[in-house]
Amino acid sequence: MSIELIIFDLDGTIVDTCEDITNALNFCLKNYGISGFTKDEVQKMIGEGVRKFIEKALAQRDLSNSLLEDMLDCFVNYYSEHISDSTRPYPGVVETLERLIGINKAVISNKLTSLSMKTLSNLGLINYFDFVAGNDFFPEQKPSPLPILKTLEKFNKKKENVLILGDSILDIEAGKSAGVKTVAVTYGYGDKELLKYADFIIDRFEELLKIIRDIKK
Repeated sequence: MSIELIIFDLDGTIVDTCEDITNALNFCLKNYGISGFTKDEVQKMIGEGVRKFIEKALAQRDLSNSLLEDMLDCFVNYYSEHISDSTRPYPGVVETLERLIGINKAVISNKLTSLSMKTLSNLGLINYFDFVAGNDFFPEQKPSPLPILKTLEKFNKKKENVLILGDSILDIEAGKSAGVKTVAVTYGYGDKELLKYADFIIDRFEELLKIIRDIKK
């Protein structure tokens, strides 16, 4: 058995985006005279898409969702302009992607597709991937298995030949529901305790290569 397709999460898996997301959120909150968040606080809110992210931030400050649409517009506009000020790939990402020859690679993120593409493009990573989709690409987002199943159909791959790699329980649940092998990374933003449900757990991105070799045996 061999791996023919790897589906990657983006934030907290391929790239560390937390500082730029924090800066964008705090910029918008400051416009309303609202106190900002630390990176550690923001990290716990990342993963379910920008709307849910802003909803969580407003709830944390006991604010009404009447601010939601304005905050969303502010955040997306500011973040888009500053999307790679501090964002960088995690150690080992580029070197590992270069070695994944002959394997299709896709990014399925709960970030907007345009922001996912821009992040990868700005960091020189976009050409490593055959397909990039955000939470506005499919009618459902992770933890729904739909984005995973549709991506399998796109590449005409069997479930047993596919891996999903992510830092969140959302990635693991989506992969499990879709029937593909799941790999959790411990260096990202997700709750480490929940990642134990994954088929494999890695502390460094390059450990993915060993998993692929072991599956092939």
